[in-house]
Amino acid sequence: MNRQVEREVQEELLSMQDLQYRDFQRKLMPTVDPETVIGVRTPELRKYAKALAKKPEAEAFLKNLPHTYYEENNLHGFLLETVKDYEEAVRLVEEFLPYIDNWATCDMMCPKVFGKHLEKLLPKIREWIRSPETYTIRFGIGMLMRYYLDDAFRPEYLELAASVRSEEYYVNMMTAWYFATALAKQYEAALPYLTGHRLEPWTHNKAIQKAVESRRITQEQKIYLRTLRVK
Repeated sequence: MNRQVEREVQEELLSMQDLQYRDFQRKLMPTVDPETVIGVRTPELRKYAKALAKKPEAEAFLKNLPHTYYEENNLHGFLLETVKDYEEAVRLVEEFLPYIDNWATCDMMCPKVFGKHLEKLLPKIREWIRSPETYTIRFGIGMLMRYYLDDAFRPEYLELAASVRSEEYYVNMMTAWYFATALAKQYEAALPYLTGHRLEPWTHNKAIQKAVESRRITQEQKIYLRTLRVK
């Protein structure tokens, strides 16, 4: 582990600390040790990642796993977004996924190169969704939601998300988010998963809740979706 790079990165992050934002962030992430949250606003962190990505220190930082601070993990994710080679991006993502311990780091990370290799990415998503690790599953469903509900959509992808069974809140919440988004973008294809009760009751109701809160769902659709809630 390159301690010099680690210290330099931590010093830079601490220089951007916002204590009020730190306190706010801590409340949002119950799975994260509060002492590991520095309090760096996301635009500042992205700006730093963009600058660091151009330096040789970035490669050394990516090898420094596990990190100490929450913001180091987010920085790691943002650096992975800049990787231009698809195979390398997948390798680095899979190296990092076991160290993700919260929903925010998981959801922030989205390598841009993935969008250019959707056929290759799909088998990886299937692997991630079958993982026993909470945030690996969540990341897989997140990629399915991000890239495969528009032009690349196929009805069988809904089955892939619906097949996930977990006791983990952060997995089920992402599945609900996926189906709420699917209702906004592919309403006719997604609706039978609710009318047919294809999801676990909690996930089913949460998907309806999130869909009803969406501006992309029509009033008529919202009225109907409310009738589909289960007890």
